[in-house]
Amino acid sequence: MVAQPPKGTPRSGVIIRDEPLRLEDLEAVRVFLRGDSVVDWHRLEFGDHEAVDRFLRANEFEPSSTEEMERLEEIRHDAVDYLTRNFSFRVPDDIAEAVPARDLFLIASRKGPHQVWACVVLKVMHIIHHLAGRELLTRLPISDDQFFGAIERKVMRAVEELRASGHPIAEFEWSRKPRDSLITKLLAKRSTLAASIYDKLRFRLIVRDRADLMPVLAVLSHRLIPYNYVVPGESVNHLISAEELARQSEALQRGGSDDTTEPDPTRAHNLDEAAKARLNEFSAPGYRIINFVVDMPLRVEHITSEWPTEHGHVVFGLTEFQLCDRETARENESGQNNHEAYKERQRRSVRLRLMRGRRERPAPTDTPDSDGAE
Repeated sequence: MVAQPPKGTPRSGVIIRDEPLRLEDLEAVRVFLRGDSVVDWHRLEFGDHEAVDRFLRANEFEPSSTEEMERLEEIRHDAVDYLTRNFSFRVPDDIAEAVPARDLFLIASRKGPHQVWACVVLKVMHIIHHLAGRELLTRLPISDDQFFGAIERKVMRAVEELRASGHPIAEFEWSRKPRDSLITKLLAKRSTLAASIYDKLRFRLIVRDRADLMPVLAVLSHRLIPYNYVVPGESVNHLISAEELARQSEALQRGGSDDTTEPDPTRAHNLDEAAKARLNEFSAPGYRIINFVVDMPLRVEHITSEWPTEHGHVVFGLTEFQLCDRETARENESGQNNHEAYKERQRRSVRLRLMRGRRERPAPTDTPDSDGAE
């Protein structure tokens, strides 16, 4: 399915935004491009409560909701209890209960005696919340069609809002992988477990120019995609170089406040490696894309009006996102880069695997009469 830009969308290549690019934006972009795990982090980059609240909303927590902030406190209590029981950690009182759980994101972003402890607790909270959402999904009497439909509506609504506000999204399309394609993909993969299929639901955004990619990724992290639930190890990046992201980061560091921390060397990865690694074996050498998978959070109320509340109010669904610019999109549809050529290479591989290299016998046909009539 393809959606075109609404009438009245500005045609300028300048992205229209209601917030400046910040360090937390670059961290989100880096995760999208690299597919890193936030569990390996020991520092965050939130500058103020506004940034924290934006992140919470992307994770489907409304900061103005007393009930949802109480849920955040419950998750924090569960995380501290886990750390105490399993590792005999003595979490400082401020981190364990004294400050609001919402403030842990700011403490984890600033140098200080409790920065590491805030990060430790937030990592465990991240896992606990994810497990609860996955458990909740198994308890809902809904079909895949209902669930995927709710995610589609969420993504479409967010993308159309971005377009209407002037963001340079030239094309937007989405699709669900049909059953035959799922079977073929599993036959082609080393792992034939259905759980390893991440692209049952896929969204593709095409921006106007290459320079629009980074700002669009940043604003997607604000409005739609929480970078903490990007699936590690499943990102591919052919379009944004490490140098480009480093230049942006250095510029923000120079313009930052006095308490801005130095770049974290453990996260200064070479983004170009993401282009060389994890390439789809059936893609042509000239095919270029930004591709990542996110376990998309979704409010249960968007699917059903009744659910067991002890597991919270959020469920998760694996969703694939692809981004490129218009020129790259045209190149991706030419020659051996196009989708039909890709599918043929995949089918050829599956055919050989099924037959174990044996030559196929021609399919039986009806024998024609002597005059050539069938």
